[in-house]
Amino acid sequence: MKNANSDIRRALYEAPGPRARRRIVIATVLSLAAIAVLAALILRRFYVTGQLDRRYWSLFTSASTWRFLGEGLWGTLKAAAAAGAVAYLFGLALMLLRLSGTRALRWIGAALTELSRGIPTLLFIYFFFLVAPKFGLKLPTFWKIALPVAISASGTVAEVLRSGVNAVPKGQTEAAVSLGMRHSAVFFKIVFPQGFRFVLPALISELVIVLKDTTFAYVVSYADLMQNARVLISNYDALLSVYLVVALIYILINYLLNRLSVFAANRRKRGEAFNE
Repeated sequence: MKNANSDIRRALYEAPGPRARRRIVIATVLSLAAIAVLAALILRRFYVTGQLDRRYWSLFTSASTWRFLGEGLWGTLKAAAAAGAVAYLFGLALMLLRLSGTRALRWIGAALTELSRGIPTLLFIYFFFLVAPKFGLKLPTFWKIALPVAISASGTVAEVLRSGVNAVPKGQTEAAVSLGMRHSAVFFKIVFPQGFRFVLPALISELVIVLKDTTFAYVVSYADLMQNARVLISNYDALLSVYLVVALIYILINYLLNRLSVFAANRRKRGEAFNE
């Protein structure tokens, strides 16, 4: 199997020759130079307009500023974690409907999945914030952001899980059934654990989308990182500096999530190589 995979990679990918490598190096250097020039122009514009003045950046020398941003970050992480957990539960339920042996249930699962994937997250938030209370459903502010984000992500999670389950060889199911195992036991003890491992990197990557969707928390006045950033901007009139620092925080968190996804993918590949 390992040799077959190597042959496939060689057939699909041809190593670049000397001329191609030179073109790649030249293109890389030109791209980096263009980025450097663009960054210099942006910094010059900021300097000319006074955005680099000390008064816009001195607030970050205060511990209270970082404490306030830390409180907002903690709120963001809590909302993202809750939304991610609920999204995985909803996604699992939708996947089971999609894989059901009953046609009606498969249609319901497909309709709910497409509904989740097709409607913008912001509309789900407005529904729970403005419409649901009129019908007596009054949620805490935390769940007014976490639940809509979870519903919005659940359709994608369902499709990712379904692709993992479908990637498991059918022969394993047939062999287990032939030994007398029930279909439900085969699915949850043999098929789903393997499928989950296949798609774990993709599920971790989906957390990046969930985290970014929590920035809509301003709609429900939930104290997340972006909401606290707006408070700092209104108090210090430091729009550029605050948003730049917050953007760097989001980039760092998303980078760590992406690295975690890569680590999970590499660990799975090492496990497959060991089994071979």
